[in-house]
Amino acid sequence: MPVRHVLILGGTTEARRLAERLAAGQPAGAPPLRVTSSLAGRVAEPRLPAGEVRIGGFGGPSGLAAWLREQHVDALIDATHPFAGTISRNAAEAAAEVHVPLLALRRPSWVPVSGDRWHPVDSLAEAADALPGLGRRVFLTTGRQGLAAFAHLDGHYFLARSVDAPEAPMPPHTEVLLDRGPFTLDGERAVCREHRIDVLVTKDSGGAATAPKLTAARELGLPVVIVRRPELPRGVPATPDVPGALAWLAGLAP
Repeated sequence: MPVRHVLILGGTTEARRLAERLAAGQPAGAPPLRVTSSLAGRVAEPRLPAGEVRIGGFGGPSGLAAWLREQHVDALIDATHPFAGTISRNAAEAAAEVHVPLLALRRPSWVPVSGDRWHPVDSLAEAADALPGLGRRVFLTTGRQGLAAFAHLDGHYFLARSVDAPEAPMPPHTEVLLDRGPFTLDGERAVCREHRIDVLVTKDSGGAATAPKLTAARELGLPVVIVRRPELPRGVPATPDVPGALAWLAGLAP
């Protein structure tokens, strides 16, 4: 039986592009394809993809497994943010329970080039520990839910950029910059110069939309504390792009 219902766990640029391609790419005479995108609901005004959209959690792996059964999902694609580790683990457990094929769609990691001053760490807590020796004016681009890890650093200034306003706890000397990518190189240069930034903290999200900050840091000679992304659950196949996901789906149908 061909694939008739695809669930995309998304919110990323790649997830929206995949939903758009699937919604628009059905050949004449083919059985109708149902495309559902699931968003976590952490952003107040998300960019909605093509097709059906559901917002909110499933209630852990058992809740997701029940939804896959009830909605007769034939294929599950985890196109969440590279740091959405809990969702990815839930997807792996649920897919295994109900025997639904699962693919992870993950943009490639960033790779340092000549001139970069990267300091890789494994967590936000390690990033906070690294700051005292690197700089005092921090451009923090780890999202609104990551500020608590830096709340004890009262000797630093933080420029925290996020889509929605962060909540306490946060460092005492924090200025919030509400903005959404994609960002330009000129814009990132201006932000760093205007706020006299001397160290950048980011996650290895990958992709082009937020990469200009790394180029700006390189040009300005700034150290970059970069949090490594978590590994995918064992045994889950992955593709780096939308064409790879489309090819995987095509291979599921006879």
